[in-house]
Amino acid sequence: MFRSSKRTVVSASVLAASLVLGMTTASAEETPATRQQAYAAAAVEFGVPESVLLGVSYLESRWNTNAGAPSTAAGFGPMHLTDVTAVDTGGTHHDRGTEDPRGDTARPALHPEAGAPDLSAPSLRTAARAAELTGVDQEALRADPTQNIRGGAALLAAHQRDLGVHSDKPADWYGAVARYSGATEAATAANFADEVFATIKQGAARVTDDGQHVRLAAQPNLRPSVDQLGVRQANDDETECPRGLGCEWIPAPYEEFEGGYGNHDLADRPHSQKIDYIIIHDTEATWDTTLDLVQDPTYVSWQYSLRSADGHVAQHVKHKDVAWQAGNWYVNSKSIGLEHEGFAADGSWYTEAMYRSSAKLVRYLAAKYDIPMDRAHILGHDNVPGTIPSTVGGMHWDPGPYWDWAHYFDLLGAPFRGTGTARGGMVTIRPDFDKNKPAFTGCEAAGEPCPPRGSGSVILHTAPRADAPLLTDVGLHPDGSPGTMHISDHSSRVETGQRYAIADRRGDWTAIWYLGQKGWFHNPKRQPAALWSAGLVVTPKPGRASIPVYGRAYPEAAAYPAHVPVQAVTPLQYSLPAGQKYSVGLVTGSEYYWAVTYAATNHTVVRGKTKYVQIQFGHRAMFVDAADVDVRPSVLP
Repeated sequence: MFRSSKRTVVSASVLAASLVLGMTTASAEETPATRQQAYAAAAVEFGVPESVLLGVSYLESRWNTNAGAPSTAAGFGPMHLTDVTAVDTGGTHHDRGTEDPRGDTARPALHPEAGAPDLSAPSLRTAARAAELTGVDQEALRADPTQNIRGGAALLAAHQRDLGVHSDKPADWYGAVARYSGATEAATAANFADEVFATIKQGAARVTDDGQHVRLAAQPNLRPSVDQLGVRQANDDETECPRGLGCEWIPAPYEEFEGGYGNHDLADRPHSQKIDYIIIHDTEATWDTTLDLVQDPTYVSWQYSLRSADGHVAQHVKHKDVAWQAGNWYVNSKSIGLEHEGFAADGSWYTEAMYRSSAKLVRYLAAKYDIPMDRAHILGHDNVPGTIPSTVGGMHWDPGPYWDWAHYFDLLGAPFRGTGTARGGMVTIRPDFDKNKPAFTGCEAAGEPCPPRGSGSVILHTAPRADAPLLTDVGLHPDGSPGTMHISDHSSRVETGQRYAIADRRGDWTAIWYLGQKGWFHNPKRQPAALWSAGLVVTPKPGRASIPVYGRAYPEAAAYPAHVPVQAVTPLQYSLPAGQKYSVGLVTGSEYYWAVTYAATNHTVVRGKTKYVQIQFGHRAMFVDAADVDVRPSVLP
């Protein structure tokens, strides 16, 4: 059944007049009882079709309030009204880690410095315009969901007036929706509007993060009027993007300069090396600063940047070439990196528009290069291992615990599913993102509690009780002290989608093998933090008390030709003890891409006979020598 609602629509001329006089058609003092009523009332007040208002809000926030915290694009509330002046955009780069993004120990380490953010873009100040239109101050527009919805409705109505379109039909609001995105690129604005109207056609219903039931009735026959608005534009010919995704080509330079060259390496992938991974980052910088940095030959690089406000995509490095992005040269040479505008701690949530653009892009990349859509191949930067012991502590930890991996994989069409029984011998981490709010510290000031926020992270303890100490990560805490709840300290933290072998169970608590230790997490039936799963695991071969763990799958010394220096196969500071099990991500050969010169004529891919198994050893994936382990099904007897 489809709900039909006939409402009195205020004409644009009457609305404009009322705004000039400082009045509105409905009292701003009357607070609707429910969020659904707030959308309905704002739609009537400002003459916006209710379905359009709901659709835009869903694409911005999924109707969430996020407890009044800003998004990674300085947006607030269900309508994502932006107010950059109210946000500390300094980011957390000071606490991000000291890694060398290139991660090639055959070359000097790079330690680039990020520039100051550019805060002048109009798309970062839409709350000010909403304040002018509604007469409501910006603080109320940021903090009060009802006023925030009114502000968004007023902006949509203003865009419609500016276009000179007078209609109460949802199909005729395509241009206004496109403008609401804030995109300056036609293709990106069109992509945002396409996603909004696809949501309206399909309908949606959910419970928001503050417990409000909101529903958008499906309109399957909706056909938006797009041609006369002149917003469609083909993708840039230089980009490698799926059709329908707004992309532009902003190339990262490949230049020589005194003392070196930058900011990536030429290659011939996938002919020279298979692309196995997609790496999810956040930028720790605003959009304009991000583009300035990637165009600096002395800085570093990545394949794609994604803008938070509207999901716009810029490509910088071709797939065939190796970007300097993940802090691990082996992973760099086998991956494509996506930088999402945002800050791992300071920005509490990522926009739906950016999640959707990213998911479209990753689906395209995964299909093109036959990359499995799982958390062994689609990694956060925080899941990439250090290369050698000295680099582990400085590795970056973005996109952080507030990236919603479960929702992201739903959008990818690869939702996390379990087997329904613990006999499978494994778990897939999968807490309820909105309800799971770990007590992190250090988001705004050292030692200070972070505001409660939904998270995909689950905390591990040394015993099955909440007051037990956290586990120890000797890579982050060489003195052997336990991990902490600081936002950047993932010593004792697992993330949504990651898979681990079950070590024990007691009541509502489940233990997994993690960094050579038994880690316990609360996993009650009424609100589970993980799904029972099954798969392949590794365990040390009989007779081995423990085996080494590696951060890269490099060849043995005999594999190197005379002109390529041998790269040491150096174990990390961890070991995998006998009797423990760890989930298998993939089995791979050994490779090293020697590319230390500007001229690519002598660049060489070295392949060895050694085989490695990628495992989920801790928060980060790592490798073991296949000759050291037995691979077997995880199913318990």
